[in-house]
Amino acid sequence: MAGRLRDKRCLIVGGTTGLGLATARLFLEEGAKLVISGRSVDKGAAAVDALHDVGQAHFFAGDAAQPVQVKLLFEHVMETLGGLDVLFHVAGISGRRHGDGPLHECTDEAWRTTIDANLKSTFLTNRSAVQLYLQDGHGGVILNTASVLGFAPSPKFFDTIAYTATKGGILAMSRLAAASYAPEGIRINVIAPGFIDTPMAARAVQDPIIRGYLRTKQPLGKGPGTDQDCAAAAVFLCSDEARFLTGVVLPVDGGWCVSEGQY
Repeated sequence: MAGRLRDKRCLIVGGTTGLGLATARLFLEEGAKLVISGRSVDKGAAAVDALHDVGQAHFFAGDAAQPVQVKLLFEHVMETLGGLDVLFHVAGISGRRHGDGPLHECTDEAWRTTIDANLKSTFLTNRSAVQLYLQDGHGGVILNTASVLGFAPSPKFFDTIAYTATKGGILAMSRLAAASYAPEGIRINVIAPGFIDTPMAARAVQDPIIRGYLRTKQPLGKGPGTDQDCAAAAVFLCSDEARFLTGVVLPVDGGWCVSEGQY
């Protein structure tokens, strides 16, 4: 059904590549007015150009883990869109290149960097969105991105303690906020992707052993999911079709959470 986000003023934090960019395209196709943000000016320019055939996306360059830059981002949204109806936070990192791994091996740098990039950034953008929604008094939507690893671990191949901790934190934070602000008409939900074929997952996607594991761990796709799978779920949860849903954690996982997976 086209037009599910018609005239909705939307912000996608982390909307320049992968899952975020796929969702930005679908948001525009559904009629959204859109700002996307990311840290890279070059990636932002490329994203705006890639989306040009479906609509106009405005780009803001900034680091969502920095409070001053988040403040400037929301000022830009207000100036560009005249308000905000939907925040979709998808920005984050894996942490592996900083030293993330099993608990006994995870480095201080990996813990600090991953917490900042994933959990702190989500806190900062969510706080700004809720403050804006409360000020305007019209309610609003927040959709955050966690991972099935936050509640369905798979340590043989995906033992990254800092990353998993951030995703568990996003789940807890989102559900508490959903409970707190439901009376104000603010809906806060979470998508929890399984293993999705995105640039961040390139290492594992290219590993034939992991791909073999995913054939039974994600049996609906017999392998990695696509960014389109997550984008479709995001549009639903951000649209008025989901107006009676808050505090929901939706696994977009091809059966990960209900499948044992064979090594």
